[in-house]
Amino acid sequence: MIISKIKTLALVSIMALAAIPATAQDLLARQAPVDRRSAAADTIVFETLRHREDMENPSSDLYPTWENRYAHKATPMPDVYRIDLRGFCMPTPSRVITSNFGRRWGRWHKGLDIKVYIGDTIRAAFSGKVRIVAYEGKGYGNYIVIRHNNGLETIYGHLSKQLVSENEYVRAGEPIGLGGNTGRSTGSHLHFETRLCGVALNPALMFDFPNQDVTGDFYTYRSSTIDDESANATLARGKSASRGYSRENIQGNGEIHHGNIERRAARREAPQPRRGNNDNANTGVQMRYYKVEAGETLENVAEKCGVSVDKLCRLNHFGRFTVIRKGQLLRYS
Repeated sequence: MIISKIKTLALVSIMALAAIPATAQDLLARQAPVDRRSAAADTIVFETLRHREDMENPSSDLYPTWENRYAHKATPMPDVYRIDLRGFCMPTPSRVITSNFGRRWGRWHKGLDIKVYIGDTIRAAFSGKVRIVAYEGKGYGNYIVIRHNNGLETIYGHLSKQLVSENEYVRAGEPIGLGGNTGRSTGSHLHFETRLCGVALNPALMFDFPNQDVTGDFYTYRSSTIDDESANATLARGKSASRGYSRENIQGNGEIHHGNIERRAARREAPQPRRGNNDNANTGVQMRYYKVEAGETLENVAEKCGVSVDKLCRLNHFGRFTVIRKGQLLRYS
C-alpha cells in the first residue's frame, strides 16, 4: 500500500515537472502574437508620424526652410543624390515637346515646353506640398511650385487657372491647374521644370514625354556627369523625339500615365525586341529604343538589339567608351 502511494506520488511529481516547460512554452507561444502585434503597431505609428512630417515639410533634410516667396532659391547641393521616381504621374498626356531644356535665344531655358491646349488638365507629377501659387507677368505667368518627398521641386508655368492653394498637400495625379498661355508665352503650352535644391535639372533626365513614362524607378544625380547626361537626355527624349502634332498626341486618349509599380516591373521583365536584318522591311524607317538594365555596357546592348556598337554610338551621339546607366533609353534603329 505504501509502495503504491509512493509510486502514485512519484508519477504525479513527474507529470507536474513535465508540465512546467509546456506551460512556459504555452506562455511564450501566446506572447509571440502579442509581440508581433506590438511591433506592427510601432511600425504603423512610425509610418504615420513620418507621413505627417512629410506632409508638413517635405524633404526637410535638403531644404532648411519652408517659405512661399521665392520660386527657386539655391541651397547647398549634394554631389550625389538618388531621386525616387516611383509613384510618378505624367503632368499631361501630351507627347509633343516644343522647346528643349538648355540655351535658347541667348538665355538659358530651364525647363521643357510641352504643347497643351488652353483648359487641358495639368496634374501633380508626384505627391507633395504646394509651396507657391502666384503670377509672374514677365515669366511664368500663372504658375505653381510643388515640393516633393523625393527631393525634387516641380514648377508648372503659363497656366490659365490654378486649382490648388499654397501649403496644400496634393497627391500624384491630382489636378492642380489648367493649361494656358499666360506670362511670357507665344502659344498655349506647359512650361515644366524639375529642380533639386533650387537648381534646374533637365526634366528629360527623368521624364520621357514622347513615351509617357519615366526613365526608371530611380534617377541618380551626379554633379560630375550631369552636363553630359543632360545633353544625352535631350537627344533621346527631347524635341527631336517628340511625336507629331495631332489632337491625340497632345490630349491623349483619356488614359492617365502613372507609376503603377507592378505594371512597370512586368514591362521591364518582358523580352526586349531584337531587330533582324529584314525587320520592318515594308514599314520604312522606325525609331526604336532600348531601356538599359543594371550593369549593361554598350557591347551588351548592341548584341541584344542586333546592331553594331558603332551604329549604337552613331545613333545616340556617343563615344565608344561612354558609360551608360540603368534606365537610360538608347536608340538602336
